[in-house]
Amino acid sequence: MIILSLDSTETVSTAALTDGKRLLGQTVLTVGNTHSETLLPAIDHLMTSIGLTYDRVDLYACAAGPGSFTGVRIGAATIKGLAFGRDVPCVGVSALEALAYNLVGFDGILCPVMDARRSQLYNAIFRCRDGVMERLTPDRTVVAARLAEELSAYKEPIYVNGGGTHILCETAEALPNLRPAPELLRYENAYSVALCALSAVEKGLDLTDKTDLVLAPTYLRPSQAERTRNGG
Repeated sequence: MIILSLDSTETVSTAALTDGKRLLGQTVLTVGNTHSETLLPAIDHLMTSIGLTYDRVDLYACAAGPGSFTGVRIGAATIKGLAFGRDVPCVGVSALEALAYNLVGFDGILCPVMDARRSQLYNAIFRCRDGVMERLTPDRTVVAARLAEELSAYKEPIYVNGGGTHILCETAEALPNLRPAPELLRYENAYSVALCALSAVEKGLDLTDKTDLVLAPTYLRPSQAERTRNGG
């Protein structure tokens, strides 16, 4: 199965082509929040470099949030445009779960965190053993101090990645088992998005059922505009 995947939920813009679990190629850009300018050219370059045409793609996948409201919208709109125009299924996956997949080689607690602003983090907690990942919490927003308190209950190594790593590590510096991920594994990776999508298919996601394939951005909280309108 050829999968074209992307992630633009934080400042990293990344796209990947995979054949099943085999990575064919990937682009990663860390030039700031200019996804609307960089994402499609990067995808076109990737396709051309590998020598594939869009009609060879069997599944389109993107990180559908949480994350930057603008980045999430750009990613979802881009993947929908590529997929629906060719009548190929597309699937949205959790940006936090995709980050956790970066760390799937480590046994212990996987703790992806993204800066949600307003003194909060986007977070989910997973446990990984022998390459098998188990979700322990839903995707959520949480105050860093509250998350640090929750993590103190775990005695196994806790691996942290995502754009909020420095916030959590500064808040939970007293935890002796906290392990910030290496730089290479800390940020968004479209290959991990593809692995999430492939896992969903292997677990029974029906690629012929349109009701199963509704791709909607996941924000977890109202946007700044909505908060301002509602007096928040």
